[in-house]
Amino acid sequence: MGEMTGFQLGVVGALFLSVASSVSIVICNKALMSNLGFPFATTLTSWHLMVTFCTLHAAQRLNFFETKAIDLKTVMLFGILNGISIGLLNLSLGFNSVGFYQMTKLAIIPFTVLLETLFLKKQFSQKIKFSLFVLIFGVGIASVTDLQLNFVGTVLSGLAIVTTCIGQILTNTIQKKLNVSSTQLLYQSAPFQAAILFVSGPLVDQCLTKQNVFAYKYSPIVLGFIILSCLIAVSVNFSTFLVIGKTSPVTYQVLGHLKTCLVLGFGYTLLHDPFTERNIIGILVAMLGMGLYSFFCTQDNKKKQSTDLSISQIKEKDTEPLLDGKGGLGYQDKESQDAKKSSRDSFV
Repeated sequence: MGEMTGFQLGVVGALFLSVASSVSIVICNKALMSNLGFPFATTLTSWHLMVTFCTLHAAQRLNFFETKAIDLKTVMLFGILNGISIGLLNLSLGFNSVGFYQMTKLAIIPFTVLLETLFLKKQFSQKIKFSLFVLIFGVGIASVTDLQLNFVGTVLSGLAIVTTCIGQILTNTIQKKLNVSSTQLLYQSAPFQAAILFVSGPLVDQCLTKQNVFAYKYSPIVLGFIILSCLIAVSVNFSTFLVIGKTSPVTYQVLGHLKTCLVLGFGYTLLHDPFTERNIIGILVAMLGMGLYSFFCTQDNKKKQSTDLSISQIKEKDTEPLLDGKGGLGYQDKESQDAKKSSRDSFV
């Protein structure tokens, strides 16, 4: 019981850390890119991952956590896949309208459900699927404005969806199958993610912005916001792996849409972004979907725990103790008693 309470507190803490850090970094990056004119998102992400690795390396040297050996090929492919997915998402935003990009992000949930159902044989109840539909519908109302299609943008969006879903499913699967913590996995995969983005980031950003990140004039305030963004990113990256490991890729995506709603709200409150009745209705519908998802997940978990408890009790009843309180032979399991009885009958 105590372990279950501790696990639940850990999940709540991970969710809170993920929401708080993600909303903070979105606000910070929006100020950096929109107000200060620093448009190099992919390169900035590579710096985020480099700082994350350096921070975790320092923590490991100070014995805050222990490293665990993971197959190098697995970690390398995992890191490269995650790095590619980040680059593809940024390219998708560059080649598509903002509305179509939001649709791309919304498509990650149903595609993740499809992949987990087909390849991991995971079952999602009709109630869970309904709550996800309500959530996606609400976020769509709140954030999707225009839908302009083009071939290159559509292909990039499709690749971004596939790589993102597989990367998040692997984040959960590797932690559980190899029994490694989120910190251990992030520590070993971050260098590969950072490396591929460090190489491809300037090219992707130049393709999208027609500017060179190395020719940009860095003012002190821009450098200050970059450093702040990198520091917040350590918490974002850590909480991402933590949430996916403790819950599931689908729950992480649901949490991501909660962040979207919060960012819209904070954008209106702090940055005075335009806010319409459509935004308000969409956010309310999305929050309803999140509430339903949380409620149905809790119900399903309780049913699963009840079923597991019943099975364990049945197993305990089937096997009786071999010694009684006086040190003699006591009750044995039913098969042994039946075997003894038939043996005695044969001697009569």
